[in-house]
Amino acid sequence: MAEESAGSGVAGVAEAPVVLEMRGVTKRFGPVTANDDVSLVLHRGEIRGLLGENGAGKSTLMKILYGLYTPDEGEIFVDGERVEIRDPKDAVTRGIGMVHQHFTLIPPLTVAENIVLGAEPRGGALGISLNTEEAVRATEELSERYGLKVDPRDRVADLSVGVRQRVEILKALYRDVRILVLDEPTAVLTPQETEDLFAVLKELVADGLSIILITHKLGELIGVGDEITIIRDGRVVGTVNASRTNEGELARLMVGRDVLLRVEKEAYDPGKVRLSAENLTVRSGTDEVAVHGVSLEMRGGEILGIAGVDGNGQTELAEALAGTRHVESGRVYLDGEDVTRLGADARHERGLAYVPEDRATKGLVQDFALYENNTLKTYDERPFSRFGVIFPKVMRLRAAESLRAYDVRPPDPDARAGSLSGGNQQKAVLARELSSDPGVLIAAQPTRGVDVGAIEFIHRQLLEQRSEGKAILLISLELEEVRSLSDRIVVLYAGRIVGEVGPDATDEEIGLLMAGRTAEEKSA
Repeated sequence: MAEESAGSGVAGVAEAPVVLEMRGVTKRFGPVTANDDVSLVLHRGEIRGLLGENGAGKSTLMKILYGLYTPDEGEIFVDGERVEIRDPKDAVTRGIGMVHQHFTLIPPLTVAENIVLGAEPRGGALGISLNTEEAVRATEELSERYGLKVDPRDRVADLSVGVRQRVEILKALYRDVRILVLDEPTAVLTPQETEDLFAVLKELVADGLSIILITHKLGELIGVGDEITIIRDGRVVGTVNASRTNEGELARLMVGRDVLLRVEKEAYDPGKVRLSAENLTVRSGTDEVAVHGVSLEMRGGEILGIAGVDGNGQTELAEALAGTRHVESGRVYLDGEDVTRLGADARHERGLAYVPEDRATKGLVQDFALYENNTLKTYDERPFSRFGVIFPKVMRLRAAESLRAYDVRPPDPDARAGSLSGGNQQKAVLARELSSDPGVLIAAQPTRGVDVGAIEFIHRQLLEQRSEGKAILLISLELEEVRSLSDRIVVLYAGRIVGEVGPDATDEEIGLLMAGRTAEEKSA
């Protein structure tokens, strides 16, 4: 086991008062031990990184701290006092707040209504109705104090993901939390939004707040954390000083072996065109034109990368190509056949696989078992059914093979999809889509919220598909991922392709295109 480090990444943090201590926490779910004798210390004004593979037990530990789970063993101390946290209300009373990986906001309500929900300022003749103006005023005051810019009167449904993240944090701060847990806060943020978030976190700790930051992105923790605690298979395997470590060491501690952080791929040898689009125009869910006359083609044996800031038409383009969104004008061709008017099922039957960007709502049915999710697209085909009769035993056997092949943990066909960690859900989607041996794969944000070991695995699967002559469209907000995997890169801005570059293009070249500019425009 790695030894605990002695110092702190920021001078004075180690000497600051201890605000939280978790001692010997153990949590079991039937035969599975999610947390095994885990101890953790947090000081005032510290950002404590919590790192581990998907399913290592990080989120379980934090859900115990927030009162969503009860530990089987162990103790929790807040400001030196032993406490029992039975539910989130107890946690908030003790000054503990948590921002979950999947947002808990109510979309039809305004920003202010979401922030004060459950702790509403009251008004009216009987003093029982929501004092809307007071809610707006409190939101504006919090927003100004912490530099988290929001409009209290905006509907959450109309906000970008980055702004929703700010609302979640303000919701916790409104309840006067002193300990803030952030579970994968950057999983759905753009690089710019991530920078803004970390600037805010530094302001919060300077104001005396203590933060536990769960993330899979090693570089982020090194850049913003003080101490980093690593959990593997439910146990703490080490705590390191953020300023004295590197990504390689963190990856080894996480996974228990050396991890290939750089992608190595074979020479580029493109084949025939497998999927193409001509002058594609697609509308968004709000009926705005999201894709404007896009034309592109993907060849066998190549990975075509799509780069761009989130919200520039990537989602609509992927769904239009996959057949899950209506095409207003233009054409989609799959192996030379016009499939524009065909749906997702017909395209899947013709060899197109699709990994959607939102695994939780578009990739899996959370309440279904993994064996049911594994055959969502093929349950009515042999060998899973015949003459309208479904064979669950066959479905389970085939699912078990896929889950083991794609390292889904646990590899239990009867496990409910919603019980898996985000990274294991992602691998379950990938297992289903690639098990049909498709000729074309559309992969949207394939490693979003996934740990470094799973990223390595998913990248290897994509490169294997490429080496087998498959055509792959890779859409990712991670610029380094696009550059390292892609053979060609096209950049989307405001729903239009503004340029095409090779994987050796500089960050500045791609960044200018992502902002809708070219090098010539900059020099002018």
